[in-house]
Amino acid sequence: MWVSYLFELMFIVDVSAERVSSLGKDWHRPCLKCEKCNKTLSPGSHAEHEGKPYCNNPCYSALFGPKGFGRGGTESHTFK
Repeated sequence: MWVSYLFELMFIVDVSAERVSSLGKDWHRPCLKCEKCNKTLSPGSHAEHEGKPYCNNPCYSALFGPKGFGRGGTESHTFK
């Protein structure tokens, strides 16, 4: 029981130390992920659309960037 409590306490301390701010919110570092591909993102180095985080390339470019072959570098990415 005591060991379980200590493990939970270590987890709480570890998660709170990994807090980052982005898009006007506080996030646990592992929770700041691209909405499309689930890649973990760094604050300030990602795109935002309607309050949701996206990796700059390829997800944001492919979903919301210019359309057409050779535009936005997305020709090799297909999203379903």
